Formats: sequence, structure tokens, C-alpha cells
Amino acid sequence: MVDVVRLESFGGAEQLHLGSIQVGEPAEGQVRLKQHAVGVNPLDISQRRGEVKIPLPSGIGLEGAGVVEAIGPNVTNVKVGDRVAYATGPIGSYAAVRLYPAERLVKLPDSVSFEEAASILFKGITAQYLLKTTYPVSKGTNILLYGAAGGVGQLMASWAKYLGANVIGVVSKEASVERARAAGCDHVFVFDSATLAANVQEVTGGNKADVVYDPIGKQTFDTSLDCLRVRGLMVSYGISSGVPEPIAVGTLNAKGSLYLTRPSLLAHTATTEAYQERAADVLDAIAKGIIKANVSKIYPLNEASKAQQDIENGHSKGSIVLVP
Repeated sequence: MVDVVRLESFGGAEQLHLGSIQVGEPAEGQVRLKQHAVGVNPLDISQRRGEVKIPLPSGIGLEGAGVVEAIGPNVTNVKVGDRVAYATGPIGSYAAVRLYPAERLVKLPDSVSFEEAASILFKGITAQYLLKTTYPVSKGTNILLYGAAGGVGQLMASWAKYLGANVIGVVSKEASVERARAAGCDHVFVFDSATLAANVQEVTGGNKADVVYDPIGKQTFDTSLDCLRVRGLMVSYGISSGVPEPIAVGTLNAKGSLYLTRPSLLAHTATTEAYQERAADVLDAIAKGIIKANVSKIYPLNEASKAQQDIENGHSKGSIVLVP
């Protein structure tokens, strides 16, 4: 029997319960993975709350790293003893041991620890597709980045700066300003819906932002639109403050023929080839020092509730990892 965190009902962090299950032998195309570290992500929290629906009862978690214990029939890309990580479903990473599709595993270089891999791969792939596919950021791009001191935000700030962007960070409190600057932001503002658009216009010489990356949702959506240049792109990719209200298409026209998209990691990693390419780009960026893992806290698996609460309450200065 091995430890696993289960979710029986949607709600607060108290809905996460530690249980035990028997993990059998891997089926065709699967491995049995002994996990050394598990990543905790805002999406886990949205699923726990029921904002992003999953079938219940369920495991929880989408990111982990460990060692291959056993392989099923027709598995050729990994072998027993390999150090690996993953950053997509099937859901259920909050566990000491699990079965997982072999084709979705990413081999880890010795230079990347299990804790680092579990903290950065999901967030790194998110940053990669947002900066290179959703809007191809390049030299001179003005980007407005919410959550610039958070786990994904710090990676995006560093990577966007490397790509040559003018990075304008937004944080929720004054205490986070220096952390956002250290990550690569050229300018950092504490969110204020009454002044942010004017601030962005000023630091861009009147041009405003080419693209806004907004994981906050309901609280910031309208302000984000006001920060965009004509034909700018609004990227709404999170709902930490709730789901934004529906928007009339005429509003996009009135504010400058704006574009609006709601991207997801799932859609950008739907094929094994795309997933592996994006993961390889993340590992390459780590190797080159473009981005780095920032593990701010490590909790044992039985404190998964506390780990999620830290993210909800803004008590994390980087990524949070569980260790089975």
C-alpha cells in the first residue's frame, strides 16, 4: 500500500484526504513510477474548488518527478532506473507511487533535481507556449505580466527578458515588487484598476502593451483590456480571482479591435511530439540559465492541504513541492 491524496468533494483545502492504495503492475504503455517530488499548481486548486470540473472521487495533481520502478509491455522510451518527470495528466500526482503513460515522461539530466523538475516543468511549459506560440514575443515586444512574482510569472519574466521584451510586471502587494524586478521585469506596478492603464501607457511611450498575460481573471480582466494597444492580444489563462464576466464582442471593437484568447496547456501539448518538444525547450532554457527553478517551500505529502492554502493565501515566494 502507498500513500495518496484523494478528493471526495469539491470545496476548501480540508477536502484533501490522505489515504492508501495498492499500485499494481504497469499495463501496456505504462510505467510504475516511484515519486520523489510532486508539484503544486494553481490549477490543482481550481480543480479542488470545482471551478474546473473533474470527476469525483479523484486523485489530484498533474506534475511530478521520480524514478521508473517497472515498465509495462511495449515501453521503449524509458527503462527501469531512469530519472524522469511529467507535467500533464492523467490526474493523480499527489501520490508516493503511481502508474503513468510512458510516452508522457521526460528524461531528466543529472543537473536537474527531482524537486526542481517537479517545481518547474508544468510552469515552464506554460511559460513556453504563452511566450512562443500564443504570442511570439521578440525584441521590443511590450508585455504586461500579472503575477510577476509568482511561480509562472517569474519564469515568464526571465524568459521574456531573454527574448528581448520590455517586461511590465503587475503584483498584488508592495512586498512582491523587488522579487518581480529580480526575475527580469523592467517596470513593476502594484495592481490598481484606477491607474494601471495610465502607468502602462507612460512606460511604453504611449504605445501600451502588445500582449497582456492575465492569470487572475475576474478582478483584472476589464483593466487588462484598457492596457492594450490597438489590435493587441488579451491572454486570459487563469481564474485565481474567479471567472471573468462574459464580454460582448462589440467591446473588443470599441477598445481598438482587440484580440482575445483563452489558451490551455492541454491544447498545446495534445500530441506527444508537441509535449516533448516544449518540455525539451524548457530543459534547454534551464541548462542555459535563461530560467531557473525557485522552490520556496517543501512539504510532506500529508500536508498537501497546507501547501495549497499557502498558494491561495499568497504565502509562497515561488514554487511549492510535496515530497512523498
